[in-house]
Amino acid sequence: MSSICIVGTGYVGLSVGACFADLGHSVTCLDIDQSKVESLRKGHIPIYEPGLTSLVQRNVAAGRLSFSSNYTTSVPNREFVFIAVDTPTGAAGEANLSAVESAAISLASSLTPETIIVTKSTVPIGTGDLITRLVHEHRTDSGQFPVVSNPEFQREGTAVQDFLHPDRVVIGSTDTIAANRLAELYRSFNCPVIVTDLRTAEMIKYASNAFLATRISFINEIAAICEALGADIETVSNGMGLDKRVGPGYLDAGIGWGGSCFPKDVRALEHMGSVHGAHPQLLRAVMEINRDARRAAVRKLRQALGDLRTRRIAIFGLSFKPNTDDVRDAPAIEIAHLLTGEGATVHAYDPVATEKAKLELGDSVEFFSSPMEAAIGADAVVLATEWNEFRDLDWAEVLNTMRGDVLVDGRNLHEPDRMTDLGYRYFSMGRTDTNGQVDGKPGNDHA
Repeated sequence: MSSICIVGTGYVGLSVGACFADLGHSVTCLDIDQSKVESLRKGHIPIYEPGLTSLVQRNVAAGRLSFSSNYTTSVPNREFVFIAVDTPTGAAGEANLSAVESAAISLASSLTPETIIVTKSTVPIGTGDLITRLVHEHRTDSGQFPVVSNPEFQREGTAVQDFLHPDRVVIGSTDTIAANRLAELYRSFNCPVIVTDLRTAEMIKYASNAFLATRISFINEIAAICEALGADIETVSNGMGLDKRVGPGYLDAGIGWGGSCFPKDVRALEHMGSVHGAHPQLLRAVMEINRDARRAAVRKLRQALGDLRTRRIAIFGLSFKPNTDDVRDAPAIEIAHLLTGEGATVHAYDPVATEKAKLELGDSVEFFSSPMEAAIGADAVVLATEWNEFRDLDWAEVLNTMRGDVLVDGRNLHEPDRMTDLGYRYFSMGRTDTNGQVDGKPGNDHA
């Protein structure tokens, strides 16, 4: 088994470290935030990720997983050092590499011969070369420390399963020996292993995320057209997905994508393309359509309620997707900002993301501990995140607590006929709803 150091204890670093430990490797997760390290040592996991807490606790107890804030004791004699720090969006849309650069410089003096540096963070094309240069600049010897790109493809909410059961493993390096040594870590995985050069591996991650974001924006564009013409996006999506050339994934219409990956990666790829002489017009359209999808929810509220000043709106769901507490670039957060900007009072509920949402929204929104409480006296409800809790909710009781009767289903979670029968004026995305309206105009009856 191998000895591994993971630099960074965010979603990627912590889940990767815990999973490698569960496979039997000796893993130290390193973070410069001492308070975070102390919290992890006490068993407090700072993120909501199904299965991760038990995985961490089990491997800490077994002695395979530990946490540290000290490079000089954590890095020497490791076979692999993974860089898994954050690469947030910079002022011009570029990926901010300050954490990656800092990690590379801090690693340099502690590396020992034979150690392989692995980039797990999503980084711009050419970052592997940058890390190589920084390491050499901050060492006094002429030792060789190969850098390998090994991008992650883990989704928040299913990070553990995605790591342990990947569709593929991508390894990029010009050093064949280093690439083969890293491939050995994944030997037990039943999936293709793609070995390529550094820059191609880095691009595979960006291209994958941009393509998935494009599919979602595409189906939301079609949903908007469906609304205008009286077609049903659910049936359209199903009909498209049955074509083997298309497939069903990422074809659910709604209020758009968000989170820590798609927004920053699409922006970063657009920035890379534009500054290097390409014309990434499609990526720009993908981002614009995503903004429009979010604003469609507010437009539907205006359509139903008129002036939103003095109106009380309940938002169900604040995380960008279910099974995570991540509210980074979440559609619900932007919708809340738009509503308060128009003078509405916003009540909000989420099963796990409330505390992080408070950091984004502050006192502009009132938070509640249940959807029923959030709905009391509301003129409308916006269903923004498709938590299973909202599938099984007593929607008749929700309506009884409301002042109004409007439901904007931003995730097409419910059937229009059923919600209308309960007494709602029901609005969804890309469907001819049973309130008889298509994009604010008289509609037909084939919901």
